[in-house]
Amino acid sequence: MYPLLGDCPVCGGELAVTTLACRQCDTTIQGRFSAGPFSQLNPQQLEFVELFVRNEGKITRMEAELGLSYPTIRNRLHEIIRALGYEPGAEEPAGLNEETRRTILEDLENGKINYEEAMRLLKESE
Repeated sequence: MYPLLGDCPVCGGELAVTTLACRQCDTTIQGRFSAGPFSQLNPQQLEFVELFVRNEGKITRMEAELGLSYPTIRNRLHEIIRALGYEPGAEEPAGLNEETRRTILEDLENGKINYEEAMRLLKESE
């Protein structure tokens, strides 16, 4: 079996599920079916979501398992949130926009600033 595709490999348009088949009795049903919001995610994003759920949303466990930094994991999570049609941090204070937060966290990850400086910048931005 192949994974369900969300986008057309030819033009990039959204694919619609039109046939369902029973593996046991071979009954088929035709129509237009919703594949759900997660059909918008690519295989790597789905794998990340599965890992996130398995780790109970604990980013520290994700860091250990993936060998990635907190900012990198948070960025990947934000990409998935956007792919699902939401804007991450929409409830956050208006003074701290996502681009500013991302820049600060990337600077921290790349060693351009230390932890204390990153925390200071994040608090000033609120």
